[in-house]
Amino acid sequence: MIVKAVSCAVIGIEAFRVDVEIDTSPGLPQFATVGLPDAAVRESRDRIRAAVKNSGYSFPRHHVTVNLAPADIRKEGTGFDLPIAAGILAAEGVIDAARLGRYLLVGELSLDGGVKGVQGALLAAFAAKDLGLDGMIAPRDNAPEAAVVEGLGVFPVATLAEAVEFLAGRAAIEPLRVDRAGLFGPEVEYPFDFAEVAGQDQAKRALEVAAAGGHNVLMIGPPGSGKTMLAQRLPSILPEMTFPEAVETTKIYSVAGLLGRGEGLVARRPFRNPHHSISDAGLVGGGQNPRPGEISLAHHGVLFLDELPEFRRNCLEALRQPLEDGRVTISRSATTVTYPARFLLVAAMNPCPCGHYGDANRPCRCTSLQIRQYRGRISGPLLDRIDIHIPVPALRYGDLEGRYARESSGTVRERVRAAREIQRRRFPAQKDPVNARMGQREIKRHCALDGESSRLLEMAMDRLGLSARACTRILKVARTIADLAGGGPITASHVAEAVQYRSLDLLNL
Repeated sequence: MIVKAVSCAVIGIEAFRVDVEIDTSPGLPQFATVGLPDAAVRESRDRIRAAVKNSGYSFPRHHVTVNLAPADIRKEGTGFDLPIAAGILAAEGVIDAARLGRYLLVGELSLDGGVKGVQGALLAAFAAKDLGLDGMIAPRDNAPEAAVVEGLGVFPVATLAEAVEFLAGRAAIEPLRVDRAGLFGPEVEYPFDFAEVAGQDQAKRALEVAAAGGHNVLMIGPPGSGKTMLAQRLPSILPEMTFPEAVETTKIYSVAGLLGRGEGLVARRPFRNPHHSISDAGLVGGGQNPRPGEISLAHHGVLFLDELPEFRRNCLEALRQPLEDGRVTISRSATTVTYPARFLLVAAMNPCPCGHYGDANRPCRCTSLQIRQYRGRISGPLLDRIDIHIPVPALRYGDLEGRYARESSGTVRERVRAAREIQRRRFPAQKDPVNARMGQREIKRHCALDGESSRLLEMAMDRLGLSARACTRILKVARTIADLAGGGPITASHVAEAVQYRSLDLLNL
């Protein structure tokens, strides 16, 4: 007898249908799985056999063939355990085969018949909805993320027996409902706040500009000056995530298996802080079966690279395409996967190997050659993709006393929201409407300068030897500064502030 169950496989952040075909026929007891399965899928026969028996059902004593179609695409992971087991029991007459075909099933089986969570359940839920199925049977741990998909019934199960009794029509399972609006409260709380940062007013202003216009930032300062502290608080001043942004980010975390138990959506903007010893595959994604890297996990959030010159050169150079395109493509012999990677890059570095170059209180022990070599670890093309370079000097005791009130993240976020709204109206057709994404045509249209501003920028380019690309970055930042001031035309003061955010050019680094 041939029975068909429906499941899915994941490539990148997209799921496609997999028909789990079960054929039972007379012959010697044997369990064969075909359809390009990986090792985890091939090993499922032992898990399934034990789970079926320990759930109180009889496992067939004849030849069982499992085909995962389409057979030309590799099937990975343990999510096929539940649909294979259900298909075998349907072939034995325990489950209604017609009812089985109306649901999408995913789940890993333990030897005692329990159903464990799997990666990519949210993607499977979208696939079930697109296929027009009656619903999805999912592990209880994955049900909250799958139930986010509107218009799809998600039936959580904790054991194989629960799924079998439901598919046999002998027991009812209430579909899980989640409060989608409740996942996005009026204010998402962050563990850090800008009010906790003493001093560093110029750096905080630069981060506000970066948040308002989506500009990448490089902070240069000695150890202990507060670079990491500032970067950790940047997500708290970014606008709240929209529902489409949260879904897209949650898809990535679902594929990576990083969603917490019972977590439905990633409603808080991600903050990723990889160590400088990370490999290029860990940073941009990769592996034999390509998985998302840190830049994709930072999608719609912040990627913080501390001690930027200490990262491997090939890792840093791999960032250039994602910074421009907002996605990363990983090619392997068997498949090519594209992950979204639209993040705000915040990098930090010391001014020299010892960290005290330019410090009036602590002398620098580095030679000029050592300083040049240290700064030379960062390529010019990568620096050209960073709009704002800002010094973060060492703090004095008076800055730490906190004699004046500091602005909270909520106050700064309101100004950022207003500036982002201006940009949204300015670029209504863009998916990511921020000034940092402007092309040459948009720059010419929206960054026009008056006579005084034009003369100031010309003088800055001549005296500082700025490149044409640096001039373009200054115009984008000046446009954002003007948006923070209400969205009027760019003035000389806006250009002057934008020029100050090119500290590497000012210092001739």
